[in-house]
Amino acid sequence: MSTLVKKIVLKKNSASYPGYRRGSAFLASFAMSLLFLSGCTVGPDFVRPESPKVTQYNHGGDPKETAAGDGLSQHFGDGVGPAANWWHLFNSRQLDAAVSVGLTDNPGLQAAEASLRQSQENLRAGSGIFYPQLSATFGQTRERNSPVTIGSSSPTSIFNLTTLSLSVSYALDIFGGQRRTVEGLAAQVDQQRALTLGTYMMLTGNIVNTSIAIAAYHAQIDETGQLIVLEKDQISVAEKQYQAGITPYASILTLRLQLKALEATLPPLRQKLSQAEHLLATLEGKTPAEFQPPAVQLTDISLPRQLPLSLPSELVRQRPDILAAEAQLHAASTGIGVATAALFPSVTLNGNYGQTSKTTSNLFNSASNVWGLGANITAPIFKGGTLRAQRRAAIDAYQQSFASYKQTVLAAFSQIADIVRALEHDAELVQTDAQALKDAKLAMDLLKANYQAGTANYLQVMVTDIQYHQAKIGYLQAEAQQLQDTTALFVALGGGWSNDLTAKEKVYLHNK
Repeated sequence: MSTLVKKIVLKKNSASYPGYRRGSAFLASFAMSLLFLSGCTVGPDFVRPESPKVTQYNHGGDPKETAAGDGLSQHFGDGVGPAANWWHLFNSRQLDAAVSVGLTDNPGLQAAEASLRQSQENLRAGSGIFYPQLSATFGQTRERNSPVTIGSSSPTSIFNLTTLSLSVSYALDIFGGQRRTVEGLAAQVDQQRALTLGTYMMLTGNIVNTSIAIAAYHAQIDETGQLIVLEKDQISVAEKQYQAGITPYASILTLRLQLKALEATLPPLRQKLSQAEHLLATLEGKTPAEFQPPAVQLTDISLPRQLPLSLPSELVRQRPDILAAEAQLHAASTGIGVATAALFPSVTLNGNYGQTSKTTSNLFNSASNVWGLGANITAPIFKGGTLRAQRRAAIDAYQQSFASYKQTVLAAFSQIADIVRALEHDAELVQTDAQALKDAKLAMDLLKANYQAGTANYLQVMVTDIQYHQAKIGYLQAEAQQLQDTTALFVALGGGWSNDLTAKEKVYLHNK
């Protein structure tokens, strides 16, 4: 720093002023003493919280695989993180296309990326404090002086004054307050990066979940429509039997009530479908009016067989909300250092060199030279307890952030434990509903064969057909829930972003 000041400010005057060498030697000695002290940085050095000691998410251990729902079981990879672009594992081109559009056009993700760039620029701006602050000034004024103000009886005079000056200042960060401030800005960049990753993670998960919901609603509406047709046919047969005196009228009323109850399920399903389509439009950055809903079918979406299950110690390094909480904790830690440094003196070195003349032609004469060197020391003496109270408040803020961090970790572990158990139960439900569907299909086929052989009536065939479609609706609901819980697991484990970065970015994020 002192070498730079000499080169910019003082080198031109070194031959003109004999006292310069003594003054500069004193200043250099003083500056070297302060620079020696500047190695002290008050406040705690941030240490990343330790990872939880547990090795599993559920009491009694995590499962290795689920039940074979509909003949397909899902296997959990012990210590395996989610793959980058995990949605490709569903083998659906419609899903891939929807996610691609959302990542390009979603305004929420664009806003998060802009906030990240803003925080990075704030860090660059804050880092400027470590460099000398250099400024130049040029001014021309016309003045009228009054010698009476200095006790002189000389007549007043009017003159022009031209000034050209260069000044430099440098704040010696002796106690590290500025370093802690910039460290806090860097922590804010880390926090915003984690929030941006979280936005990316949630966006992909929401698009996949919404697309699955749209496909499931379409399938349920189709099955319900077929079921309504069958129920109407059943009522028609019952009415003919009533007219023939075979069936009581009460049976017809019961069937009509069943039909109305079934028809009443369609409007809510259509409403949920509309809401899901509107949500997907929003996720893809479009208004519902200009959005073309995807023609995705539930049968076109494959259930991933291999599932990730990161180690708990790795989860805290890859889940964005935990990383954001950690960055917030880091920023709170730097706040203690900033508040502590404010209790100690601050030192600023400054120097200026310039030319001042009444005429422009004499501006660069040696007689017009002006310069100055100095150091300002500001020390707090009495602030009414403000500074110490601010330091205690910074410590409390750190403790609050640490508690919030622990709560975030606990919530993340609980969420994954819930999802793992949900996938187990989903598989059991799919297995049960798949068997019920097979049984209903077999019963329907047998009744149809009996009807063709003349040993069963048409009403019995319709009853088994209705039972089959009811079983099909239950199976579709269970299948969609299993797909959505699988999506939730990928998202809860961090969304695979850590497997989608260059090696350099990984080193920066994990070893900052």
